[in-house]
Amino acid sequence: MELPSESLLLRIFVGESDKAEGKPLYEAIVEEARKRGMAGATVLRGFLGFGANSRIHTSKVLRLSEDLPVVIEIADSQERIEAFLPDLDKMIGEGLVTLEKIRIIAYRHTKDKS
Repeated sequence: MELPSESLLLRIFVGESDKAEGKPLYEAIVEEARKRGMAGATVLRGFLGFGANSRIHTSKVLRLSEDLPVVIEIADSQERIEAFLPDLDKMIGEGLVTLEKIRIIAYRHTKDKS
């Protein structure tokens, strides 16, 4: 897949316990991005954070949280990202979504040898 060097980074901040149709929201977002043929997605699990309600979420043993912060990052062309946004808006009940202009230096993958 060839990506333009000037692209967008879609970053989605949600909670680990957020759901979409009974499954984890981060999983539903990644599956939808894959279904659309987007370049790729990465899910990052935070060990400390807070959101709009200012409540601390942490992975510390003494303050065990079941709703750690999760960030989903998707880099793709502006057209693909913008086409994804309306459906993403329907999926997210609570969270933060940001867009950044990025410059892709390299995007390489090997052909599946199996």
